[in-house]
Formats: sequence, structure tokens, C-alpha cells
Amino acid sequence: MTVRRVMGIETEYGVLQPGRPMANPMLLSSHVVAVHAAAREAGRGRARWDYDDEDPLHDARGFHLQRASAHPSLLTDSPTVPAPSGDAPQELPRSDVEEYEDPGAANVILTNGARLYVDHAHPEYSSPEVTNPLDAVRWDRAGELVMLDSVRMLASNPALPDVSLYKNNVDGKGATYGTHENYLVDRAVPFGDLVARLTPFLVTRQVFTGAGRVGLGQRGEHPGFQLSQRADYMEAEVGLETTLRRPIVNTRDEPHADPTRWRRLHVIIGDATMLEVATYLRLGTAALVLWLVEQAEAGVPAACRAVRAVDRLALRDPVGAVHAVSHDLTLTERLELADGRRLTALEVQGEYVAAVRAALDGTEGASDAQTLDVLDRWESLLHRLADEPASCAREVEWVAKLRLLDGMRRRDHLAWDHPRLAAVDLQWSDVRPERGLYHRLVAADAVERLVTPEQVQDAVVHAPQDTRAYFRGEAVARFGTQISAASWDSVVFDVPGARALQRVPMRDPLRGTRAHVGDLLDASPDARALLAALGG
Repeated sequence: MTVRRVMGIETEYGVLQPGRPMANPMLLSSHVVAVHAAAREAGRGRARWDYDDEDPLHDARGFHLQRASAHPSLLTDSPTVPAPSGDAPQELPRSDVEEYEDPGAANVILTNGARLYVDHAHPEYSSPEVTNPLDAVRWDRAGELVMLDSVRMLASNPALPDVSLYKNNVDGKGATYGTHENYLVDRAVPFGDLVARLTPFLVTRQVFTGAGRVGLGQRGEHPGFQLSQRADYMEAEVGLETTLRRPIVNTRDEPHADPTRWRRLHVIIGDATMLEVATYLRLGTAALVLWLVEQAEAGVPAACRAVRAVDRLALRDPVGAVHAVSHDLTLTERLELADGRRLTALEVQGEYVAAVRAALDGTEGASDAQTLDVLDRWESLLHRLADEPASCAREVEWVAKLRLLDGMRRRDHLAWDHPRLAAVDLQWSDVRPERGLYHRLVAADAVERLVTPEQVQDAVVHAPQDTRAYFRGEAVARFGTQISAASWDSVVFDVPGARALQRVPMRDPLRGTRAHVGDLLDASPDARALLAALGG
């Protein structure tokens, strides 16, 4: 379905307490989640996270990492209960659920289908599932408003700590935190083919998806500016880890869906971006490359012909290339390919554009309006970045940030290691409009907007209507006091008087939509009636 596939974004926000640089970030993050839950989810109950289908140690390369050998950061699951089979509601003994409840976990399931929780000492907003990159932008922006809401409430309560949140990926002290993309991919595509065909794309896409960063090296120990916040932290080509030896392609095989039909590609190399076009193209171009790979695997002639050019783009040293591309502000450094050729990052991306366009042109009915928009913008940016990078400042975040920083450097005669520049880099992504420098560009109409403030505000409260997130969000909004737990692929109901809890499985992300269950929800006065209608 070209750019249309199930996708989502997980964003860990940088967290600080002004005036207290050594404040416990986990405690601060817990306050961010708890204050939102107390104020915005009041009266709806507090559902736990249902860890039943989570297995972060299952590797897509065909093995399962033993828990005793796993780094603690990988253990994002909790003790689970056996998963019921089928799609109808299933009874679940209350005692089993109580065994895996973590009463200390800071976790909220929002009415827009998203998850707000503490992950590795950062508040994380995991967006609901969407089906296209424009909706990904909308619900990602909704996450910024959720975080802003928490910041405002904490600031207004003198009994709670004041907290600053930043939509970025580095703390300037050697640590990084993630902005992860998730794409549902046809399980029929061999994982090795995904790795081979995606790696050159992911390595070089930072020329238009990078958020920009002051400092070179993981601790910013060398003065300078680079395209990407995450690049210097990439240390492996493939791997299961997300917080050490970070790989270009993550191998976690945790689909949160029917594993016989899909895999969830978990991309950890991307930057958190404030510019909407940057986020739109980050998701949209990845979806197009995945479409090409799936079509080639299915034997579609146009895709099979087009993917041959992609197969010739293998890099001799992908990890070294990630760093090299990020450090090259001229966009002219040539990367050595496995076959001995040398291409710039822009040229590698140009090969992907040409392959996708050829496959689309040769596949009847493949190009909808959003697909063509992503493809045209992608191609246009590559040409303009080659000819006049400054012309991309409304769309490419690193260009916009660099223009601002260069203006300061020229005006005040600052070297790249001046602390004021690092402070500006941080202030760029402050979620508070009165503090964040990105928001000043928005006010000055200096960046392109793709979604309206009204659309974003609505997305704070309401879930996408064309994925299972609609059922999750509506169930929480309507029957929250009767929900015991929920996850991406389940909602567990606790109906008063019922002999057991009832889990509603949601193994198909494209069911549970408004078209599928909207009338049923409207006709159900309570959870008991809903479960009866679902066949429970």
C-alpha cells in the first residue's frame, strides 16, 4: 500500500529540573506521567500495561536471548500469563493478572490510543498506530502537547518539582535517548533482505531527516556541528540492543500483532524532529522503501527490476558511514560501497528515489496522492540540498538549526565549543512555546506546517479512526473504570460481578477501527454490553 502501512513513533523526552542538575531523572519522569494521569485521566480508572504479548529477547535472526545473558535495559517486559487464542473475549483469572501488576510503574493509556510512561529514566510518549506518515506527524505532535500539559501542571503546583522537557536525543554528557520508529512489515520478507536493502537508506537519510547537533563525538568532546543527534552513538550494523552497542538495524522481533503475518521493524537510528516535514519524510520515505522490498519479494516485475539498483548500494563500512555522513556539512563526502564504487549520501538516496519511482510507475494503482507527495518532496529536497542547502531550511531541521547557530557565531564571534551554542541547541527543542526556539520559527512562519493546531489538539484526545487504536482509545474513554489492563494488542476488562477478567485480543492492527466497531461502541451503554456484543 505504498506509504500506507501501520506505523508509529516512540519518543523519549529529555528531562531536567532547573537549578538541580543532579536531580533523579527517573523520579522527575514519574512526576511527568503521574501529574498527567491525576489531572487528565481522573474518573477513568488506572489500567495497567498488559505485558502478555511482549518478548523483547526474541531476535529476528532466529534465536532467543536468555534472560540471564540480557542487559537489564532489554528487560522491558514483566512476568506474563498465558496468551489466549482467537479473537473473541477470553476469560482471565484475576489472580494471574495480579501476579504481574507492577504497582510502582508510571504508566498511562491515553484516550487517543497512545501510551505515556517512564522508560529508562525518561518520560516516553508512544504514539497510537497510524496508517500513513501525515497521521504520524499529527499524533507525534499530539505527544508534544501531552508533555507540555504535564510541564504546565508541575509548574503550577509548588509541592511538585519544576520540570523542563526537551524533544531531543542527547544530554551533552555522553548519554542518548531514543526516538524509535515502528513499521509493520510482511512476515514473508526474509529479515536478511530487509537488513541488506534498508541499511544504505538508513545510513544516508540523515541528510534530510537529521535534527542537527552541536558537538562531535558521544560526549561532544570535539567542537563542531553535525547533521544527526544519534549518529555518533551507532556502533553496530545489526543487533538486539537499544541502549548499548546500538545497531543501525534493530533485530527485536516483537510484532504486537499476529506473528505469522507480520513483523514489526523497530528503527532506533532516527532523530526526534520538531519540523513537521522532516518527520513526515522520515516516515514516508521509509514506508516507500519497505513497499519496494515487499513488492520485490512478492515477485512484482516492476519492483524486481527496480530493486536491483538498491541491491548494489551495500556499504563497505556502514557504521563508519553513519558517522561520516553526519559530520559532512558539505554533503560531498563519498562513501565506499562493497563493489568499490564511491557515492555521496545524496547520490545513494537518489538511487532509492529512482528505484521507488520506477516501481511505482510500473505498478498499476500504486500511487495515491500522499505517496506522490512524499516521493516528490523527497526528490526535490535531494536536488536542493545538492545545489543550495539553505533553501531547505523550512523543511530540513539540521539546516534550520545551522542557519540560526551560524548567525549567532558570526554576530558574536563564537567558536563551536562556546557553551552558548550548546545551550541554544538544547533550547531549540524545549516543549514550552515561550522557551523553545523552534516555536519562534513557527511564529515567524519560517517553517512549513503540515497539520493545523486544531488537528493536533484533537489528536491529544482522540485516536486514529483507521487502526485498532480507535478501539483501545474509545474503550479507555468510555469504560475506563472497567478496564484492568491494556496493551497494543489487547484490552482486559474487569466488569463488576463477572467471575473473571476478560481479555479482548487485537492481533490485527487494521481491525477495531471506527468503521469496524464504531456502531457497536455507540450501542453499548457499558462494558458488559460491549463484551456481549463481541461474543464474550
